Amino acid sequence: MRIATWLSPTSEMNTVVLPTWGQWIEEATEGRVKIKLEHDLGQPQSMIDLVQDGAVDASWTYHGYFPGRFKLTTIAELPNLGAGAEAASVAHWRVHQQYLAKANEHGDVVVAGLFTHGPGEIHMRQPINSLSELSNKKIRVGGGVQNSIGEQLGIIGVAAPTTKVYEMLTQGVVDGVFNPMNTKRTMRFKEVAPYTLKMPHGMYLGSFGIFIGHDFLDRLSEQDREAIMAVSGEKLSAMAARAWVQGDQEAEQDALEFGNTIIQASEQDVQLFTELTRGIEHGWLDDVADRKVDAAQALAEFRRIAREYQAQLDGNQG
Repeated sequence: MRIATWLSPTSEMNTVVLPTWGQWIEEATEGRVKIKLEHDLGQPQSMIDLVQDGAVDASWTYHGYFPGRFKLTTIAELPNLGAGAEAASVAHWRVHQQYLAKANEHGDVVVAGLFTHGPGEIHMRQPINSLSELSNKKIRVGGGVQNSIGEQLGIIGVAAPTTKVYEMLTQGVVDGVFNPMNTKRTMRFKEVAPYTLKMPHGMYLGSFGIFIGHDFLDRLSEQDREAIMAVSGEKLSAMAARAWVQGDQEAEQDALEFGNTIIQASEQDVQLFTELTRGIEHGWLDDVADRKVDAAQALAEFRRIAREYQAQLDGNQG
């Protein structure tokens, strides 16, 4: 099972998530199916086409790289969820299956998992102590919900690939970047954006999909197809999120040891953020009206599942 992948070979996706999924697949099929990661086959925007065309058997991508195509998946990115990445990813999968899959945004592939990265935070070149200091600052944003949040915070949004951000921060082209904590390490932002303001559960989460080609699955026995899907879905989605959050935690510790300053947002900032971004969900509901799904019910169910799952996680850790 050839899986096209991207990001650095040292990223959580390539060191933990896909290898773990591969181990599950190999065990579930009694060794009849093994995975092989294929690097450098194309940009993340090309991954779905590679799978649909049969060039590879499976892949994954970031939904935000497809403006206008993936509207419903943004349900997992909306602010003020009050839950972390694992809870959001489980809710993402369940609500997709129940409400959103019928819109067929992924096209002619089999969706094997849906997950989010860890909390999106604010990383700056200069010290930052409150959200109000972001006004009129030039911030690299990754599109979608990040853009909407940036507009509400009064920033000057700058669009650019993640691979260009280190250089832009070094040269002062941007003052900061919205990104999960793991980019402090994987993209070396600890060197050029050493000041971070953290929100509880972040400002947003980023949505990803993992998918398999029909051609590949059709070549397998029904037994092996069922075995692969049994170790995918919610199980895969939750594991992927956990791996990315673990990467965030390790990168935060690494950044602190490097000399970065990381502070928690104040209660006033949390209240301000909630008030400023409250209308984003209404914008999302308007935006997905053409998808002919019960988006309002899906959003209510998404939040219920995520918050209950998060409460359960917090209880287990308590």
